Amino acid sequence: MKKLTAILLSLLMVVGLAACSGNTEQTGQSSTPQSAENSSPAGTTDNESSAPTDSSSTPDKEEGTLKVLVAYFSATGTTEGVAEHIANGLNADIYEIVPEQPYTSADLDWNDNDSRSTIEMNDPNARPAISGSVENMEQYDVVFIGYPIWWGEAPRIVSTFMESYHFAGKTIVPFCTSGGSGMGSSASNLEKLTSNAVWLDGQRLNGSDSQDEVMEWVDSLGLDK
Repeated sequence: MKKLTAILLSLLMVVGLAACSGNTEQTGQSSTPQSAENSSPAGTTDNESSAPTDSSSTPDKEEGTLKVLVAYFSATGTTEGVAEHIANGLNADIYEIVPEQPYTSADLDWNDNDSRSTIEMNDPNARPAISGSVENMEQYDVVFIGYPIWWGEAPRIVSTFMESYHFAGKTIVPFCTSGGSGMGSSASNLEKLTSNAVWLDGQRLNGSDSQDEVMEWVDSLGLDK
């Protein structure tokens, strides 16, 4: 009887030890940390954190300003002074139309039927040559064109200038100086020498006008500077 009891106790001890060993392995597996998941975030989180978020990388487009040229012919300096007032007031570029053959006092004698200026103005097809040229005319949005009035018209050299460039898409503003006569048909005749340009109404100005007086007219044009 004692021997049987001893055998039963031994069997119970073996079963108990086996059970304890199984519990220990299960507990060890469940306590193993998921180190790969805990040490790095999900892929989408990496992508989001590395994406640029600086909105300044696409700056707002600044409103452009008009590029203006003031071109003029001045045989005696009167028109030059007015052109300089406009250029200074608009912070514009300025270009003088200079003849290859300068005009002398005798050339400008309107009482002489044989003077150079008289002969030129009596010939609508006369085109006196210009010394030099405007660089990058295509960059300008607005072109002021100034001249004295000769025999009720713009000097023929201004026609040479107008036919030397393409003014399509540009705004052209004529102005003149004279001893008393107005612009007459001078601006409309120059307009005929261009195509697809927008011509604004011109103005006769005086060589004695101050910059403020000249700019009062310029400001009335409503140019978007």
